[in-house]
Amino acid sequence: MALASAVGSMPGEDFDESQRLVIGEVPDLPHLVEVPGRGVTAGMVGRALAMVTDLGIDLQPAGWRVTGSSETSGVDHRRARSLLAQDLDGLEEKLQGYQGSFKVQVAGPWTLAATVERPRGDRVLADVGLRRDLAQALAEGVRAHVRDVRRRVDGVDRLVVQVDEPALAAVAAGAVPTASGFHRHRTVDRPELSETLGWVLSAIDDAGAEPWVHSCAPSTPLDLVRGAGARGLAVDLATVDAAGHDVLAAMLEAGETVALGVVPATDAAAAPTDGEITERVLRWLDALGLDPGVVGEHLVVTPTCGLAGASPAWVRRALTLTTATARHLSGADAADDGA
Repeated sequence: MALASAVGSMPGEDFDESQRLVIGEVPDLPHLVEVPGRGVTAGMVGRALAMVTDLGIDLQPAGWRVTGSSETSGVDHRRARSLLAQDLDGLEEKLQGYQGSFKVQVAGPWTLAATVERPRGDRVLADVGLRRDLAQALAEGVRAHVRDVRRRVDGVDRLVVQVDEPALAAVAAGAVPTASGFHRHRTVDRPELSETLGWVLSAIDDAGAEPWVHSCAPSTPLDLVRGAGARGLAVDLATVDAAGHDVLAAMLEAGETVALGVVPATDAAAAPTDGEITERVLRWLDALGLDPGVVGEHLVVTPTCGLAGASPAWVRRALTLTTATARHLSGADAADDGA
């Protein structure tokens, strides 16, 4: 049967309410919510840096910055780590007695390299050695995070770690602007892109979790991502190019996972029905020559991206549409199995 899930972020400032909503509305594969409305320490980058303990990190007016050794970390880095621990405490309480699958998210190494500053200015992306150090520190931090989640929620039999890489396409294309804004950082070679991402994905796998990569940016090199070790790809269906469709088809045929973003992530003026979304997914599967009865639970239905920009009413509606679409596709599975 097809599964339902969501991408990660939620609107507002209430972690507890958002977490309860996700657990209740997408029970197939609920996730640890991100609530960036609480401030920069709760955002995607701050949450990932909270897992990094081998480097010094602080927060400057221009954003997060690497400062050197861990002894030089600033108060905001410590706050980010404390907030993550608080969220895990809340999750542990809410999942008492839970049995099933669960997902957590972390920003990937290339998104951090394109976002975080180096000590003397400009992005970490400009420094080959530092971007390697940051990626390796992230890999070790994620490894420890997976172990912590497993310890806290021991009823989870399938733990997914979704590595968010919205900046990967820009890094691969040499489209990340320098600090001045007048130039662009050099394109990173594909072997380095793959190896660096692979460090994080391998750490996830070694820790006993399932590594996925998510990006809703156009032109994300999905073949590279899969080759780096991703066993799941989460995408916005509308942004996938022809080569990307081939990669997604190959993953499903190989028994790997595709999380297909098909439900609008922000309030829709003309909201689609669950039937319309289901028909769109079935047409996509048919175009790829894939049988929904064979794809089964390897297909996950999600919103197109995070829900942080949506109204509370739309968040609930989007999650309902996601689950309803997954159920309809599961009905298609059963119909095909019985044919």
